[in-house]
Amino acid sequence: MEILRKIASTITHNRLLKAKLTTQWVQISNYVRLAEVGRFELPKIEGDYEAGQLFLHAVFGYRGVVLFPWVARVYDRDYPHSSRHGSRVADENGAPDSRDVKGREHTFYQVLIDARDCPYIRAQTEAVTFLGSPEGGCRSLYAIPGLDYVSHQDIWPYTSSEKQPVFHELFDKFLYYNPSRGSKYPPFLPQETLKAWQKKNHPWLELSDVHKETTENIRVTVIPFYMGSRDNQAQVVYWWRYCIRIENLGEPSVQLRERHWRIFSLSGTLETVRGRGVVGQEPVLSKTLPAFQYSSHVSLQAPSGHMWGTFRMEREDGYTFDCRIPPFSLESKSDDELSNPPLVS
Repeated sequence: MEILRKIASTITHNRLLKAKLTTQWVQISNYVRLAEVGRFELPKIEGDYEAGQLFLHAVFGYRGVVLFPWVARVYDRDYPHSSRHGSRVADENGAPDSRDVKGREHTFYQVLIDARDCPYIRAQTEAVTFLGSPEGGCRSLYAIPGLDYVSHQDIWPYTSSEKQPVFHELFDKFLYYNPSRGSKYPPFLPQETLKAWQKKNHPWLELSDVHKETTENIRVTVIPFYMGSRDNQAQVVYWWRYCIRIENLGEPSVQLRERHWRIFSLSGTLETVRGRGVVGQEPVLSKTLPAFQYSSHVSLQAPSGHMWGTFRMEREDGYTFDCRIPPFSLESKSDDELSNPPLVS
């Protein structure tokens, strides 16, 4: 996958060349070979990618296919701040920054990840989880494997002559092959099952807010999702999932050693969580492997709250520093919003 990323990086440095080969290491039995998987296209500067667009992830290098877009508000603390239409996640309970951050609209995509690439990417591939409708008074936890949310600038589009260029159990259910569309459009079109699936799962899939902050060339991106609620001994417990991407934008390698979270609930409680690494790992972020992505969950006995914190990072020379995790809100949805999702065009 590193060879693939280096080849892809070389190609995108000269975007005037339209028809470069997309190649990838393919393992067969006990040896590997470099095989062509398609041809790169020029990335879109304006407009969205359509459903069925094949792509390589610019950071993680996996093959994937676009399902549909989301328009999110990105709150980037590295940009100049504005008090108008801002997102404030701070109060007297100890949040590190009380500035308002202006949200900027940006397109992300719901995508399917090629199952052949999942073992080689530094991102969890079962990141989409939610609590289903109550059955017998209990909500079950569901996981949708092989889904991801990808920013527009992380899409490197390519074309392929294969009828199933992405291996995923939902590929044939969501898309069908139509080679008569012409070379300007992806040869895959969305089926009605994709539209129905999007509408049914809209409350759990919807991406609305993205939070970013950079500390000493380490950028942390957080995307929170509401999962639903559960009744627990006459107490309603609300659940959220949050996806975190940590990326090294500098030259020196760094390793994530510790996490420190502060979680404030609308009920008035403030919880502190400390621990080694994240999801059982202490990832190294280097020039060749600059990013790591994971998902986790949090529950509150209140319909809203917020989180913030730091990651303790260590460089190769032993220097340590705290990398800020941008504050983000945890907002629930009403039963009406969950049972009546918006229409999908």
